[in-house]
Amino acid sequence: MNNILNYQRFIWIIASLLLLVIALFGTLPLFALTAIFIFIFLTIKLFTMVQYSFGLKLTLLFSYALTLILQLTFYATIVFSSQDTNQFLLHFIAAMLLPLPFLLEGVVVHAKSTSFYLPSVEEVSTITFTQMKRNQQRIHQATDTFGKFRHTLSIQNIQEIFSDLNRHSTIRYINNGSLDANYFEKAEQSLVDPALYIVISNTGSAASELIGLFTQKQFNHASLSFDADLTTIISYNGGERVYPPGLNPEMIQAFHKKADASVLIYRLPVSVAQKQKVLDTIKQINQTGSAYNILGLVTKHSTRRNIMFCSQFVYTMLQIADVTYFDKEPGHVQPTDFIELDYRRKLTYVSEIKF
Repeated sequence: MNNILNYQRFIWIIASLLLLVIALFGTLPLFALTAIFIFIFLTIKLFTMVQYSFGLKLTLLFSYALTLILQLTFYATIVFSSQDTNQFLLHFIAAMLLPLPFLLEGVVVHAKSTSFYLPSVEEVSTITFTQMKRNQQRIHQATDTFGKFRHTLSIQNIQEIFSDLNRHSTIRYINNGSLDANYFEKAEQSLVDPALYIVISNTGSAASELIGLFTQKQFNHASLSFDADLTTIISYNGGERVYPPGLNPEMIQAFHKKADASVLIYRLPVSVAQKQKVLDTIKQINQTGSAYNILGLVTKHSTRRNIMFCSQFVYTMLQIADVTYFDKEPGHVQPTDFIELDYRRKLTYVSEIKF
């Protein structure tokens, strides 16, 4: 067993080094040929998998082909046509997209595995209504999963995500002063309320949908507010093309990007001194500068202190106030962790906002 684990670890290290080399020195032909090679390799592998049904093979083949088209389009129109200073980030994201077809296999197979089989004549008599209902639910679940997968990787969503990449920076602060004096006045007034409010949302944005594809979670954004009415709600986000990506104020109305969008609000008791410490830190970040940690979504690390993503920011603020209630590295925290890992019931549910 140890030999198998060591071999897998060795393969993972080699693959990571190859991706790093491609990210640093790759050209358009190299990226394109690598993507095409992966497509051919997985296609050959696919039709040797006797345990896969014909329908599953067609679904995977379609997914591989669609991914290849999106990869080649992204490489040609975004990565190697852009002349901005953020080339390293684009090359890194391009390299991270190369193993995407391998991940798709796991997602599609998982969705299809929930499908039911047609019973034989002998088995029909033993099927109960409960089993029939369970099979029906599995069909709906598999259909919904595949539908969400297809919607998330639609051309429109991919274009929206890729067109926003050149606004980000992984090594320098590009956002400062997005929180004005009026915001800090409201935050100061809220100090009489000995609590911080953790807000977990399901917005339906293209980026949120893509993150959800890999986290398999419904809620994929976390925010922090000093008051229960959320007039002081903030987080690390893309700025809605109003502010640069980084620490920004938020509006609940902007979370309504799909019909079933929803927002969960939780109250975490803190002292006035702890709340003041968080506010002072936010003032410092607002003055010094910040950036959204888009690279950290993959690497789980930050290149600079004030470069974070949403859940990383919220957890870091709880660390600063010494009110964390679960142990995890900030870069590994997912939005739903604030709810799911609350084993000691530190949070109090406040309300849910639906649109």
